[in-house]
Amino acid sequence: MRFAHVRPPEAADVPRLVSVHGEEFAFVDRFFPGAPATLEQLIAGGDELLDRVRAAADTAPRHPLEGVRFASAVLAPPTILAVGLNYAAHSGELGLKTDAGPTVFVLWPNSLTAHHETTSWARALSEAVDYEAELGVIIGRPGRDIPEADALDHVWGYTVVNDITARNIQFSEAQWSRCKSFDGFTPTGPFVVTADEIPDPQDLHIWTVVDGHTVQDATTGQMVRSVATLVNKLSESATLLPGTLISTGSPGGAGYSRDPQIFLRDRSTVTVGIDGIGELTTHCRILD
Repeated sequence: MRFAHVRPPEAADVPRLVSVHGEEFAFVDRFFPGAPATLEQLIAGGDELLDRVRAAADTAPRHPLEGVRFASAVLAPPTILAVGLNYAAHSGELGLKTDAGPTVFVLWPNSLTAHHETTSWARALSEAVDYEAELGVIIGRPGRDIPEADALDHVWGYTVVNDITARNIQFSEAQWSRCKSFDGFTPTGPFVVTADEIPDPQDLHIWTVVDGHTVQDATTGQMVRSVATLVNKLSESATLLPGTLISTGSPGGAGYSRDPQIFLRDRSTVTVGIDGIGELTTHCRILD
């Protein structure tokens, strides 16, 4: 099943959960009394609530998806865990070594934004802002020390993430959270697809188009560590809570490594996509 958060014109500051059916959507909070209004509420309700929502969606009133304004696919995750250097081509092009364990950092919640929104930053801060297409994994069942064989059972669904990065800051500081956590630097969505719709998260085409040019074109099968391995490793030291978003790393083709380099410019448009999940577009403005 496919979900999103939208901003209705009459209350744009209050995102609402919708189920998506082709080119139409239905407001989930109208399905039945007490129905969830956000993805986080739906995940917290467990399999029983998801089954009830799934059944009610068949007869719910639907509206055209065209022209709707989206909100972030996740609104208030308990944490956003990002994994770096998880594709050999990307770590190689950045001149960085893939470590024995996953490279993990936290993204700040202010960085979350939505499909077709505009991300802006000050020119004085960075003129080396890069794109990174990533598969987003959303945890459903909590767990600690999750065996790799059971890891995918803890995944609620998947989304698309653009891990936007200020490279000049990334290479001047010892940690990577700030360079990737400017306001609007973590677009997500527009859709979340439940785990049953993705039989194998390591068999997905992932790509990026910047200003009409394809710059990343890969498969999630090229990950150094699979989704199951990441869930296993990340849960070794801390309980993974429901709603946690894991951004699983980006393939090769980053703008920083190209000759000539390609960075996001004022009025650039970048679309990252994963087949079977969706396409996520961001508009860019650089402020003088």
